[in-house]
Amino acid sequence: MTTNNLKNKLHTIIYEADTPMGKLFDVVLLILIVVSVLLVMLESVTSIDTHYHDLLYFGEWIITIFFTIEYILRIITVKKPSTYIFSFYGVIDLLSTIPLYLSFILAGSNALLAVRALRLLRVFRILKITRYMGEANKLNKALRDSKPKILVFLFAVLILSIIAGTIMYLVEGEESGFVSIPISVYWCIVTLTTVGFGDIAPITPLGQFIAAIIMIMGYGIIAVPTGIVSAEYARKKVPTVHDPEYIHTNTQSCQNCNEDNHNDHAEFCHKCGTTLLEEDSKV
Repeated sequence: MTTNNLKNKLHTIIYEADTPMGKLFDVVLLILIVVSVLLVMLESVTSIDTHYHDLLYFGEWIITIFFTIEYILRIITVKKPSTYIFSFYGVIDLLSTIPLYLSFILAGSNALLAVRALRLLRVFRILKITRYMGEANKLNKALRDSKPKILVFLFAVLILSIIAGTIMYLVEGEESGFVSIPISVYWCIVTLTTVGFGDIAPITPLGQFIAAIIMIMGYGIIAVPTGIVSAEYARKKVPTVHDPEYIHTNTQSCQNCNEDNHNDHAEFCHKCGTTLLEEDSKV
C-alpha cells in the first residue's frame, strides 16, 4: 500500500462516519472522551483522589497519548493542515490535548481537561444528525429574523431596569444595601429575571411594593422573547425527507479543505472543487 493510499484510508476513518471503520473510530473516540471527563471529575473529589490518584493519573495519560496521536494523524491526513488546525474542532482538539502536558509547567492545569466535553459535539456525525440540519437551519433563520425585535425588547428592559433601580435607590437608600444606582440597577435586573440572589432586599413597604411589581413583570418579560422566536419559527418551512427539494447529505470530508456534509454521491467538494475520495477506496 502506497503512502498516499494509506493517507486516504486514514482520512476516511478519522474524518468520516459513513463507513463501518469510521463509525467505530468515532464511537471509540466518544467513549474515551466521556471516560476522560469522568476521570477529571473523580480526581476533583478528595476522598476518591486520595485512594486512586495513581490510577486516575495513569488513565488520563493513556487517553492523552491517544488524543495526541489522533491530533497528529488529523493534521498529516489533510493536504492543507491549517484548514483543520484553525477550525473549530481543530482548536478544541488541541485544547483538550495540551493541559496534561502543561501540568509539568503549570500546577493544576490538568483540570482544563474537562474541555474535552466539547469534543462530544462529534456525536452529531455518528448519529447522522445531518438529516436534521434542515430544522437546525430553520431555528437559526428564526433567531436571525427575530434579532431586531429582541434587541429593541432588551433595550426597553435595560431602560426599565435603570429607571426602577434609580427609584429603589431613592426609596430604600444605603440602609437596605442600595448603596449606589449601579448596585440598585443590578438588584433590579436580578429581580426582573427572577433569579433573586437575596443579597439585597427592600425593607420599606413602598420598596417592597415596587419589588413585587418588578417580580410580576419579570414573568411577562421572560415570555416575550420566547413568543417572538416562536412566531418566527412557525412561519418557516423546511423540506422534509419526503419532499422533492430535500437534500440528502453525508459526513464525507474533503481531504483538501476539510469541508464536510456533502450531498450523497457527490464527486467534487462543494467548497473548493477538489475531487472527493472514491467510494470503493473507503474502508
